[in-house]
Amino acid sequence: MAGGHSGRQGFSGRAAVAGVGMTALTRASGRTELQLAVEAARAALDDAGIDRPDAILSYHLGDSAPVLYVARELRMPEIGWHNEIYGGGTQSASVLADAAMLIDAGLAGNVLVYRALNGRSGKRMNALGLKLGEGTEEQFTHPYGMAGPVHQFALAARRYLHDTGLTEVHTHAVVAQSREHAFRNGRAIRHERLDLDAYLAGPMVAAPLRRLDCCQETDGACALVVTRAERAPDAPRIHAVVRGGGPGASAMDRADDVTRIFSGHLAAPLYEAAGMKPDHIDVALLYDAYGWLVPRQLEDFGLVGRADLAAALGSREIAWNGRVPVNPHGGLLSEGYVHGLNNVAEAVRQLRGTGTNQVPGAGVALCTGFGGSYGSAAILTAP
Repeated sequence: MAGGHSGRQGFSGRAAVAGVGMTALTRASGRTELQLAVEAARAALDDAGIDRPDAILSYHLGDSAPVLYVARELRMPEIGWHNEIYGGGTQSASVLADAAMLIDAGLAGNVLVYRALNGRSGKRMNALGLKLGEGTEEQFTHPYGMAGPVHQFALAARRYLHDTGLTEVHTHAVVAQSREHAFRNGRAIRHERLDLDAYLAGPMVAAPLRRLDCCQETDGACALVVTRAERAPDAPRIHAVVRGGGPGASAMDRADDVTRIFSGHLAAPLYEAAGMKPDHIDVALLYDAYGWLVPRQLEDFGLVGRADLAAALGSREIAWNGRVPVNPHGGLLSEGYVHGLNNVAEAVRQLRGTGTNQVPGAGVALCTGFGGSYGSAAILTAP
């Protein structure tokens, strides 16, 4: 694709997600990242009916429990393939490909994937520090108010809302539907309903983004177990995964379009790798770090045309029982923020038929991982 590159992989269901585990999601866990990771890992292993994995993968931003420490706590006498991937939201979908490739190559039979963080009480991601080396350019943008990701993506949001004609009414609809979904989710941090007046009264962080437009800061952990499909015939399959991107919201000084996030680069390669079209998607687990990313991704993945976005959001077509169900558990805006892996966990539940606000007949789920103009996306299918 012009202006972007992607790595793509079709697995045709050879690997399956056989186990899901999560801790409680809180704002002050009172526990170490290691304790959280091990609790979620054991829950996922129990869910998969597996004693121990033979490979472990995790992703982090210097804020998690080391893989070898988790292996030790799981009392693994030895460990095979293991890796700690540096990165955040971009990894939440593509880590499935890393696990599936290990399965496909015969390097592992069961792969544990986890993400653990004290994202509220520990290391927080709401500010950028001045430094040398990687990220040096931040010292030149920081004095102009670019103090963290929310300020950067607020600029892209402002332009996107202008270009599409979407207003506060429509961004409210995204957040309000997220809260409505979370209302029936016992795991969710935020589950109170949100009317327009309360939304408009919410404090602004970086216009046009209110605090209510931003995902939760969360302490917690989530884990998955990926195995060979024939070992778990009733488990959802990893069908296709893509990763990549190009200039855009993460590199505004080089961008032709500051609103072009990862989905603008990856949607076509994903559908090509999957052999699918937008109308195959039954439920979308979209990385909603900020509310405006939902319509942006709906448009990019061909789920709602730009001309129809306002009507679709206004009439709540993104509800669990709507035309294009989005994040029926509440997503990162309301359930909590485990760097997107909790969205993948909900995709697995939906395909099992045990999800929050279960989408009727859900057989194909889209999962996305956001990092500005770079990211990942995956399609999971029911067995």
